[in-house]
Amino acid sequence: MMDKMCGIHKVAGALLIIGGLNWAAYGLFDFNLVDKVFGSIMWLEKLVYILIGASAVMMLAAEKCCVSCSGKMKT
Repeated sequence: MMDKMCGIHKVAGALLIIGGLNWAAYGLFDFNLVDKVFGSIMWLEKLVYILIGASAVMMLAAEKCCVSCSGKMKT
């Protein structure tokens, strides 16, 4: 499925995987990878979470994005 997406949606998909794995690690082991990596830089940690949330919205709209994502013309 990722091979039929445009570059922006490939990045969004990767961010969603990273975000999902982070939530799984937090739920299972109480380990927040984003906090461990960017904890001392609060604005950067917040930016990562915003990008992951924006990625989720983009993936919801992927069907209407572009020809390379949906395989058909935009209407």
